[in-house]
Amino acid sequence: MKLLEVNNISKSFHTGKLLEDVSFTVNSGSIVAVTGENGVGKSTLLNIIIGLVKPDRGNIRISENFGFCPQEPLLFPRLTVNENLEYFRTAYGHKVCEKDRKGTRFDELFREFDFLGYKDKKVSILSGGTKQKLNLVISLLHDPDLMILDEPYASLDWNTYKKFWKYADERKKEGKSILIVSHFMYSQSMIDELYIIKDYKLVCAQTIY
Repeated sequence: MKLLEVNNISKSFHTGKLLEDVSFTVNSGSIVAVTGENGVGKSTLLNIIIGLVKPDRGNIRISENFGFCPQEPLLFPRLTVNENLEYFRTAYGHKVCEKDRKGTRFDELFREFDFLGYKDKKVSILSGGTKQKLNLVISLLHDPDLMILDEPYASLDWNTYKKFWKYADERKKEGKSILIVSHFMYSQSMIDELYIIKDYKLVCAQTIY
């Protein structure tokens, strides 16, 4: 099943052309990555996909159940980790009663990403890597079919990096999909399709390397 279809996207700004006739697909149960040098249009393409920027031409078809993890954490610094998760879980429409917590996705993610020791700490005192990890967890609360990640490796420590790929592999086996947009592309063996933005166009990496 196609969770994302990017069809012939083109975009120009006053500074000139940025994207030209960009097309690719993300199918269920796959990990797809888009990379390229700084300034080639990765962020613009990502913002078009999530609906923040309109393309000049082309169209996007995307699963209604998608999650987005931005590069800069969108958190409430004066709230604790637990309060941030409760806030966003309520926004997603999840139950928040104490009696409902056992066995919920909330607890699953707490354990998966080692937040049990942080849940009562205010976000303002957390390290950059821990904030980024919390940012990732929040974007997974509603169990999206398609997860879109903007520079997911930023500030992640080695242990969290390994947990990320372990979790990504588990989601892939469940039929979920991940789109990674980053200028660094590690663990390429885990990626099913790797694309590079080059000269305004999206090129399959296999045709370059």
